[in-house]
Amino acid sequence: MARKNSRTWMIAGTGALLAAAMLYAFWPRPMPVDLGEATRTSMLVTIDEEARTRVHDAYVVAAPIAGRLLRVEVKPGDRVLGGETVIARMLPANPPALDVRSRAQAQAAVAAAEAGVQAARADLKKAIAEKQFADTDLGRKRDLKGRGVTSQAAFDEAERAFREAEANLDIAKANIAVREAELANARAQLITLDNPTSSTKFGAPSQLGASDIANSIPVTAPISGRVLRVIQESETTVSAGAAILELGDISNDLEVEAELLSTDAVQVSAGDRVLIRKWGGTETLNGVVERVEPWGFTKTSALGVEEQRVKAIISFTEGAERRRNLGHGFRVETQIVIWEAKDALVVPSSALFRQGSDWAVFVVANGRTIMTKLEIGRNNGTLAEVKSGLDAGTPVVLYPGPSLSDGQAIVKRTLSVAK
Repeated sequence: MARKNSRTWMIAGTGALLAAAMLYAFWPRPMPVDLGEATRTSMLVTIDEEARTRVHDAYVVAAPIAGRLLRVEVKPGDRVLGGETVIARMLPANPPALDVRSRAQAQAAVAAAEAGVQAARADLKKAIAEKQFADTDLGRKRDLKGRGVTSQAAFDEAERAFREAEANLDIAKANIAVREAELANARAQLITLDNPTSSTKFGAPSQLGASDIANSIPVTAPISGRVLRVIQESETTVSAGAAILELGDISNDLEVEAELLSTDAVQVSAGDRVLIRKWGGTETLNGVVERVEPWGFTKTSALGVEEQRVKAIISFTEGAERRRNLGHGFRVETQIVIWEAKDALVVPSSALFRQGSDWAVFVVANGRTIMTKLEIGRNNGTLAEVKSGLDAGTPVVLYPGPSLSDGQAIVKRTLSVAK
């Protein structure tokens, strides 16, 4: 009988232990959560966008004439003085090559011009002889007239013949000059790439001599600043207006160009404060929106989505010494401030969730949650402005999950550090 009772007690004890274990296993425990609190602090609402720097007035220096551009010696980053620094030199263009027909015609023209020069020289000799004869005849008639042997009419005729011979001599001399100019023009038609007048030949390295420098056309910098980029560095033949290099003043004329989504651009106005970050320096640069352009354009994003973008121009409000080494076309990140408050009641945005059409948070009191509806103002993605429904210093649950409910016991989550 005693053995039977002891077996009963053992079974009952085992059942009690199992029941206690099951009760302990399934007894609701406080849920570990992350906690934050409502605070009063300054708050900014910004539009963040990647941007790039640019020189407001960049000058593209172009070739003033068609000709040969000698190798450009200035490099990007070099300083130049407006109206003084020679940034490029040009020579007259090499003549085109002649085909067989053109060369034969030019040679014939040279031969004809040489014959014309010879004929003009023969006319000159004839004119000299006629002038000498007229001079002698006039002297003879003057002597006879003085002795009363010849008439006045004969003397006048001799004087007229002398003046006519003198004029014919001047005409012959002028005709020689014309024929020699025609010969030089005909010979110039035979100048080709094989015998250019310049001492540096096309395709050869530029070794400028005194004649080349004298004949070259210097291209000077139109402004003082720096060379931004060299568009055409090697020696080549260029047409008038061909771009050679680009100049700009990065110290005093640098600005930022941001391409905003059109839905963000309508919230931005000229004069808005701008924070410029991640430009390469440790400090945050300050700027102001100069203007928002009224024209939008379509741009395809990296994900292949077409977006309407609008350009916003931002000027720096500080001296160039704080943004040293920042140049043209550099990447920066801009934060355009569209709203700010110095002393706003805020709550972490991660604590908010939707309750119907309202915003709500889980307030913590006595280790349990209390769902509280709020009136929310501005939200910058990190902090949300609380207009009503919460006091400063009130603890709230961050990142509330779907399993968290009103009145649930909670405990602050602690991070364990692995050793």
